[in-house]
Amino acid sequence: MTAKLKVGIVGGTGMVGQRFVQLLDQHPWFEVTAIAASASSAGKTYEQSVQGRWKLSTPIPDNVKNIVVQDASKVEEVAGPVDFIFCAVDMKKDEIKALEEAYAKTGTPVVSNNSAHRWTPDVPMVIPEINPRHLEVIEAQRKRLGTSKGFIAVKPNCSIQSYVPALHALADFKPTTVVASTYQAISGAGKNFTDWPDMLDNVIPYIGGEEEKSEQEPLRIWGSVEGGEIVKASAPHITTQCIRVPVTDGHLATVFVSFENKPSKEQILERWAQFKGRPQELGLPSAPKQFITYFEEENRPQTKLDRDIEGGMGVSAGRLREDSLYDYKFVGLSHNTLRGAAGGAVLIAELLKAEGYIQAK
Repeated sequence: MTAKLKVGIVGGTGMVGQRFVQLLDQHPWFEVTAIAASASSAGKTYEQSVQGRWKLSTPIPDNVKNIVVQDASKVEEVAGPVDFIFCAVDMKKDEIKALEEAYAKTGTPVVSNNSAHRWTPDVPMVIPEINPRHLEVIEAQRKRLGTSKGFIAVKPNCSIQSYVPALHALADFKPTTVVASTYQAISGAGKNFTDWPDMLDNVIPYIGGEEEKSEQEPLRIWGSVEGGEIVKASAPHITTQCIRVPVTDGHLATVFVSFENKPSKEQILERWAQFKGRPQELGLPSAPKQFITYFEEENRPQTKLDRDIEGGMGVSAGRLREDSLYDYKFVGLSHNTLRGAAGGAVLIAELLKAEGYIQAK
């Protein structure tokens, strides 16, 4: 049996870091051997560092309880014994950029949940089923950073995963215009109802920076690799509204779309049902067997009922029908802290390992 790769989680005490800890418990390829966080948590056991602020419904895995948390700023100490790291720190964007590059320059691959490097031209921002070819820019990034093994790869914004996969499956019909409104869970802000009582019985029609991300990041996902950089696509034109709603997990989207070559409803449903990507071809451990699930019921998908489909790694769609202004409208749903955050990053790491980018040191 091949030995598991040793993993460090930088930013391991926050909500997304806790998700990484949960998802990597008993993972067939990866084992958490190091956890790092702010200096205030350093020196404590992991169990001590998250005491009173463990946000998940499952208990802290036994195999990490007694890991002594390290200071994330001590890059060489954290990176030295591990094969790669996941990064989910809560810092200023420039500080995150510098920290992740420092880790990469030690020869340590960095799979980031942060937004800081999403627009760095030679850093791949990946939904594994959609744009695995973007990993090609890692070679150029390594040359820039002066390392033969280290690099940074990032996952995109959590909310776009509720509608981008469904649109990507229809790429042959050339979507031209997309209007999307996302209804986003409070865990997307790293909170639960105990932390954020103002969200009870409330809707907030604004999430800072979210609409720009939702309109622009899909174009980078659909972009091309040119000269060691990712050049974003010029179409479709996307406009969005992003709204915070009182649910724990799950981002739901309502979508209107027009096409250059309008498909039939039957063609759309067929494409959604048959769509597979590189993770499904490779049989990666975290890959959903059915990436896009369509519900025929008029009242589905529902956030509470359907966010955990395929272990939270699948996406779902429903209410597909023709529209009076656009060609079609539908509803999409994804789990924001699983597919959209830690789970999506774990799937990226699995893809990177399978394609030879992450190896034992």
